[in-house]
Amino acid sequence: MLERVHELSEPLQLALTILPESADDPAVIEAVWQAEGLGMLLWSLGLVELEPYDRTFDAEWLLATPTAPGTLRARAEIEHALETSRLWHWRTRTEMLRAGKPPELPESWDSYEQLVAVAAMRGYERGLLPSPVRGDFPAFGTGYRELSAMQRAEVISIAYERHRALEWLCGGGKSWAETPTDT
Repeated sequence: MLERVHELSEPLQLALTILPESADDPAVIEAVWQAEGLGMLLWSLGLVELEPYDRTFDAEWLLATPTAPGTLRARAEIEHALETSRLWHWRTRTEMLRAGKPPELPESWDSYEQLVAVAAMRGYERGLLPSPVRGDFPAFGTGYRELSAMQRAEVISIAYERHRALEWLCGGGKSWAETPTDT
C-alpha cells in the first residue's frame, strides 16, 4: 500500500507546483483529485482523520503527512468506510440519472426522491451517513438535491476517488486503473 501512496503523491506534488497556471490541464486536474484517494489510504493507515464528503482533503497537508509508522485499521472499519463511499457515489449517480432520462423505478417506489430518502435514512441508521436533511444526504449545510452544480461536481469527484481507493484497498481491482466503482 505504501507503494500506491507514493505513486499518488508524486504526480500530486508536481501538480501542486504548477498550479494555478496549469489549472485547465486534465492531467493536473486528475492528479489533484487523486488526493482524495491518497487521503483514504492515509486514513486506512490511521495517519489522518476522514473528512466529510463535502470537504476535500488538504492536498499539501497530505503530502506533508509522514507515512510511517502507520497501522492498518481493522478490516471491518475499512469496509464500513467503503460502504459509506459506495453509498455517496450511488447518490451522485442517482442524481445524474434523475437529471437525464431516468430509468423507470420499480413499482414499489413512487419517485426518486422517495428512493433517496429511504437510502439516506437507512444509511443514517447503519452509521454510514450523518442525519438526513429534508430526506436527502447532507452536504454543504443542505440536502444533496439542493446543491449548486459546482458543489455537486465537488461531491461527485470526492465520492468517486474515495470509492475507488477503498475498493482497491479491499482487493476490488487488479490495478488502480482497473478498480471497479460499481454502485
